[in-house]
Amino acid sequence: PHFYCSLQAMEREIKAAFGPGKPSEILSSAFKLNITREDIRTLEGRHWLNDEIINFYMNLVVERSKKEGYPAIHAFSTFFYPKLSSGGYGAVKRWTRNVDLFKQDLILIPVHLMEHWTLVVIDTRKKTIKYFDSVGLDGSRICKTLFKYLQEESRETRKLELNSSEWTLHSMEPHEIPQQWNGSDCGVFVCKYADYIARDKPLTFTQNHMPYFRKKMVWEIIHQQLL
Repeated sequence: PHFYCSLQAMEREIKAAFGPGKPSEILSSAFKLNITREDIRTLEGRHWLNDEIINFYMNLVVERSKKEGYPAIHAFSTFFYPKLSSGGYGAVKRWTRNVDLFKQDLILIPVHLMEHWTLVVIDTRKKTIKYFDSVGLDGSRICKTLFKYLQEESRETRKLELNSSEWTLHSMEPHEIPQQWNGSDCGVFVCKYADYIARDKPLTFTQNHMPYFRKKMVWEIIHQQLL
């Protein structure tokens, strides 16, 4: 019964978050990010997730990774990739002044393509760069851009050349990863790819889990912890 109670309490909180109220009201504040009621509403129904929700969620994934037994994780904000593609390495060089990327196990990079969210995962343990796209588009070019970034970062911070023959770049095929069946859930897929990969877990979810994941994310963002 206790579990049932807490589920009811969760439902109530989620309903309240989606309920009436000032769009600008702040429902959660952490990681120098404010999540407003308007932001939270992007998790309702079939709305597209915005940068704020994705960035907040990535920060929750990073927070969890500080616990014992999780891979070490760095997540770039959604503004990193556009900055890198438009301005090259120089434009993002200072983004890592407080972090040694090469001491991380996994680096997560959410990428926004016009109206679609995707995720790149750099695994420094396996020396792979993988592109995860819930509609199965090819991201080889994006992987190359990020490998080039990593090479420059290595030169800049460690005076070391990364050997391209040791690295594997791979755009995940549609049959390899969960795919979406609508035009609205790409952001949720990106968050859940990140969540599972950050625990070294296989991607066992499907489109059918999305309505539940959306609700769960509301609770997790408000309580600033992943369930």
